[in-house]
This record gives sequence, structure tokens and C-alpha cells, in this order.
Amino acid sequence: MDWHAWHDAYTSPDSALTARLRTVTERIRAALDAAPPGPFRVVSVCAGQGLDLLGALADHPRRADVSARLVELDPRNTAAAREAAAALGLHDIEVVTGDASLTGSYAGAVPARLVLLVGVFGNITAADIERTTGFLDGLCAPGGSVIWTRNRREPDLFPRVCDWLEQRGFERTWTSAPDVRQGVGVHHFTGEPRELPTGERMFTFVGYDVLSGR
Repeated sequence: MDWHAWHDAYTSPDSALTARLRTVTERIRAALDAAPPGPFRVVSVCAGQGLDLLGALADHPRRADVSARLVELDPRNTAAAREAAAALGLHDIEVVTGDASLTGSYAGAVPARLVLLVGVFGNITAADIERTTGFLDGLCAPGGSVIWTRNRREPDLFPRVCDWLEQRGFERTWTSAPDVRQGVGVHHFTGEPRELPTGERMFTFVGYDVLSGR
């Protein structure tokens, strides 16, 4: 899969990915609106070109409060994200070309007020989705939120992802309707945080094309 060319789908206003992007952007803005005054730290896992976070911050009145680390493996995507952040004057957006599955990629950037797992759970196995949720209490600050996505194709794992998160101290605050093809969820961290372990791999990125047998 060419993950740089994959972003071309966002140029179509009617694509399911564009609809998902709009929803995620709205949820990011809502999380920032609801947060108390002061610094607002974000981490984005498998960030791609950062379209969701950068789009949310473009004209947000609290954009200066936000610092972020975006982790993405494809250097073409990280180059695009850096260029877009610079064009918006968002100087506290750190874009890292690296393996987003490794806990070490987030050293010094967590715990975060907002964790973005957009386009991750549809590209890894169910076992790795469950495993990844077990690391979120080290990525997310108390009172913070996780915005995540998962397609609703059968077998529909969206309800199970909600269950795994809720078993780990994350309270469901918003989910898209069940008939939305690209599901989006928001969970608020009410549990006990822990230090993110070092040297761990949270998941293996497989790709939705491989998982679906294409």
C-alpha cells in the first residue's frame, strides 16, 4: 500500500474517508473547547499527513495552547505534515518520522490531554487492538480523551473496542451512528494512569488491504 497516495481519497468531498476526517476534526475541536485553560498536549499515532489535527487547529481560538507530537513512518507524509504545520504557523507541532507502534516514539510527549488513534484499528488485528488499549493509560493524561476510529464492516469490532477501552478506565462520551461506515469513538480517561513502559511494541501494522484478503 502506498500510504502517501492513499491520502488522495481526501480530495473527494463524498468519500467515506472525507466524512470521517470531518467528524474527527469536529471531535478534536470539541475536546479543545471543553478543556480547562492552559496547555493542551496531543499525540497522534500513525498520523499520516496530520490532516485531522492541523485542520482542527487552523482557525481555532486556542491553537496557541496546543503542542503535539505526530508519529508517522512514511517520510513523504511527514514532510507534508511539517509543511502544512509551518504554513499555519503552528510551531509547537512536532512531526516525527518513525515507528508509531513503539512506545519509545512517545518519550517526552506523554501523558497527553488528547490521544489520536485515527486509521489505526482498521489496520491491525483484533488481538493487537486489544493489546494497544492496554497502553493507553500510559499515553493519556487523567481527564484526557482518546479519539479513535474503526470501520464497521463485518466482523464489526467497534462494540468490542468500546468494551476494551471501558475495561481499562475509559468512559464512552461519544460515538458515531452504527450505520456510519467509518466509525469514530471518543473515550474519556477516568482511570488510574501509569508510566508508559519503554521498549514495547503496541501493535504490528498489517494494513486493511492485507487483513481483508485483497
